Amino acid sequence: MNSRGSADAKDRIFGALVYVIPLLDALPFGSFLLKQFPQIALIYLPLQPLIQVYYGIPFASFILFLVLFFAVVRNDNISYFIRFNAMQCILIGILLSLFGLIIQTLLPGLGVNLLTETLVNFAFLGALAACFYSIVQTVLGRYAEIPTISEAASSQIR
Repeated sequence: MNSRGSADAKDRIFGALVYVIPLLDALPFGSFLLKQFPQIALIYLPLQPLIQVYYGIPFASFILFLVLFFAVVRNDNISYFIRFNAMQCILIGILLSLFGLIIQTLLPGLGVNLLTETLVNFAFLGALAACFYSIVQTVLGRYAEIPTISEAASSQIR
């Protein structure tokens, strides 16, 4: 996928910054792990002001989704590299939202047990891994290849 040209420093920075959004979206899924391993919360320490704003404004995630999608992904004046990363970020956020709806539906029937904790921990760790991998690859000027998500992101911005 690197055939679309190399990314300059500005593109790398903006491409990596968008992954802060799914990191914020993943935070509620970390409740069980953060209680057991408070050291993981150090990841979110620099994001504390953003967390307060993000969760303090009603519909902030939806507003950011609309802004990213219409102002970045659909804007041909912005480099493909940034648009690809923004779309991949949106897709990770959508997956987290869908997973959250499933958990909210299952939780009342199943209660909090090993299965539900494992599912929530899986979502949290999966989102962290995807975001950190994507941030590192983007800073290096590479496209973060996440199976299925990258393909869907690429097809949305052609």
